[in-house]
Amino acid sequence: MLIPKIGNSVGTVSGGCLESDLSKKAWWLTEQGLPVLRTYSTGVPGDEAGEEEELAFGLGCNGTVHIMLERVRASQPFLPAQLMRQVIQEKRPAALATVIAGTGEAKTLIGARVAMSTAGELLQGGGVQASFVDLLAEDLKHALSRRRTALHRHDLGLDEVEILCEYLPPPRRLVVFGAGHDAQPVAMMARQQGWRVTVIDARSHFARHDRFPSAEQVLNLTLDSGPVPSDLITDAAVIIMTHSYSQDRHWLAEALNQAPAYIGQLGPRSRTERLLGEIPNSREKPAFEQLHYPMGLDIGGDTPEGIALSLVAEITAHFNGRNGGNLKQRVSSIHDTEQVLDHLTRAATS
Repeated sequence: MLIPKIGNSVGTVSGGCLESDLSKKAWWLTEQGLPVLRTYSTGVPGDEAGEEEELAFGLGCNGTVHIMLERVRASQPFLPAQLMRQVIQEKRPAALATVIAGTGEAKTLIGARVAMSTAGELLQGGGVQASFVDLLAEDLKHALSRRRTALHRHDLGLDEVEILCEYLPPPRRLVVFGAGHDAQPVAMMARQQGWRVTVIDARSHFARHDRFPSAEQVLNLTLDSGPVPSDLITDAAVIIMTHSYSQDRHWLAEALNQAPAYIGQLGPRSRTERLLGEIPNSREKPAFEQLHYPMGLDIGGDTPEGIALSLVAEITAHFNGRNGGNLKQRVSSIHDTEQVLDHLTRAATS
């Protein structure tokens, strides 16, 4: 969340409960120029607020939110912004480690950062010692290899520090094979999620930018144009919805031969079975395990917009490791708990 000195804030850190208080107090709380931790209890006052009771909002959510406030100056480089810009431009992931808590003298490290760039280079914020950079290098590699954020605790001798090690993925990509009227709301909804959308069709009168203003690119590729570039499909979600049997068969074979994170084939199960039967060794292809057919969540939508909602929802669930079921049937917490990794022995002996 960005809170300018003059003007409206941008972004959010909650469901709208905390933003007003933060906007009012962020600047005077950070007037010393140092990062400040702000803790809010969302429980009922007197329930679990403890020593932070003055910040209890009485929302009844029974959670605690810790927010770090820090000033960003135009004259000084800001590592998170630099890293995120790099991730977006180069379309590759990075990792960012931030000290969010400390005991004793280690409290002075709060706000210190080390990052691993998209090229695998270690980057550091100002004032971070080389030994500390080396300490967090393994944490950053762990975040990149596991593709998930985790909390790490390190023993620095007499003091301890807690590190938020964030995995920063590039924007998700969606490749839609088919530029019919029902593909338009798919591209629009995906773009609203921040995804980068590419639309491909062999029919030039459908594959036009003016029909898909929300798409990053619209390509008119014929069936004899050669293979689709692998960097377009690798790790992307692929939807095949041309409503042309020959096109669907061609693009499905293309997707199965590459390494997408998800493949969805529109249409009845029997039609897709026929398509697979006409693609040599289709079930032995590298990406067959990623194939969903019929694709989409069972929400009963039958309009282009309803179908698009079903498709985008299933892809979102797939990327997040969920099955798209009803939250009321979920036994565990709505939000996944981040992994906490202690390195007390390793750090103490290094």
